[in-house]
Amino acid sequence: MTSDVLLYLDGKWVLGSGGRTLDVVNPANEEVAGTVAVAERADLDVALADAARGFEIWKHTSPVERGKVLRKAADLLRERAEAIMPVLTEQQGKTHFESRYEVNASADSFDWFAEEARRAYGRVVPPRSDGVYQLVLKEPIGPVAGFVPWNFGMGQAARKVGAALAAGCSIILKGPEETPSCCAYLVEALVDAGLPTGVISLVFGMPSEISEYLIPTPVIRKISFTGSSAVGKHLAAMAGAHMKPITMELGGHSPVIVTADVDIEQVAAMLTVAKFRNAGQVCVAPTRFLVEEDIYEPFVETFSRKASEVKVGVGSEDGVQMGPLANVRRLHAMESLIADAVERGGEVRTGGKRIGNLGNFFEPTVLTGVPNEARAMNEEPFGPLAMVRPYSDLGEAIAEANRLDYGLASYAFTKSAETASRLTGAVQSGMISINGFGLAFPELPYGGIKDSGYGSEGGLEAIEAFLTTKTVSHTVA
Repeated sequence: MTSDVLLYLDGKWVLGSGGRTLDVVNPANEEVAGTVAVAERADLDVALADAARGFEIWKHTSPVERGKVLRKAADLLRERAEAIMPVLTEQQGKTHFESRYEVNASADSFDWFAEEARRAYGRVVPPRSDGVYQLVLKEPIGPVAGFVPWNFGMGQAARKVGAALAAGCSIILKGPEETPSCCAYLVEALVDAGLPTGVISLVFGMPSEISEYLIPTPVIRKISFTGSSAVGKHLAAMAGAHMKPITMELGGHSPVIVTADVDIEQVAAMLTVAKFRNAGQVCVAPTRFLVEEDIYEPFVETFSRKASEVKVGVGSEDGVQMGPLANVRRLHAMESLIADAVERGGEVRTGGKRIGNLGNFFEPTVLTGVPNEARAMNEEPFGPLAMVRPYSDLGEAIAEANRLDYGLASYAFTKSAETASRLTGAVQSGMISINGFGLAFPELPYGGIKDSGYGSEGGLEAIEAFLTTKTVSHTVA
């Protein structure tokens, strides 16, 4: 199976004007799985011209009609899920189950935003005198540049595209070169659903070159980015220099607090699934496990056992629960972080090594005794690595949960309503999930605080980021 992915410009699937392509590598066998076209500056100019023309069409399209296009695209994605699924697995490494879920979750996002398009409400403000009408109007902000990561390329693109289109904006989507088909399938569904030419473009290429060219242009009025905190800060500074708003979903280092009153077997099983989903390459993956000391050793033993039982292999094979890391960079990062942690006194309770010599397979890994000075306790691992430590007092656990500059997601498992209430208010994060993992539904705001970004990519808040507010005061002559 191979997939050659083109740019989508001016209503056509095309190679870049320079004819350049990049190889797309299957992370399970290191074989070339296809190519992706590279956009030159001339191609970005075409995309910008498209976005300007498309915006004039789409902003005058009624919210009801915008919603119809999004719903039709959602239906097409569901119809095509079985065909899309193996390509996502081939390029990203994730299991068939995870790939299928991503396609359907993307469709759910489109359905949500199709309905939100109808609800971009303004309001009438009572005036101070007769003959005056005071209105607050919501208008689409303008053409958008959306930057998509490789780990959930379709799901993240659906959030950005869905919100932008619902609001009446056009969008230039910069897809991930390592996993390009995710965005191509999404754009194809929208085009087949009747989206007018110019409203969406798809480009690939050197990320820094594309962002540094698109963001300063007067055409682009809004930026949406998902990626690392370091890159996010750079793009935010660039956007700020041009007074352009930006939605940012950046890195995380999620704490999970486990109290002594829980069912250890049940909670360890839930956390195993959450931690090693997509090989841990999830920005909201639980990473720092803070366990009350009364159950610390039983929890570590149970969680380590369950981690060691996770079946690692090619994502297309039956029974596989965790595929390879998406690229060799993550493989080397895991090895480096674990070596540093062990050198500083950490203990490997299970895993810790690459599996075989072909493909980017890595063992689900659990470490204990890792000091705060270790890199893994401060840098986002973005891989199948969990660190567990005990705490004696809930205040101690809260202090550790809040220690880092990250603030994306956090988790807690407890049977105490009082403890749950305290953690809800005390833990500094944009999202907290207690006794479960219900954070990524399209109807909920999804975003972080501190170095994990700002703005939301879900809920009613998401569409607000693509709208401007206009005040109208009309005195009848």
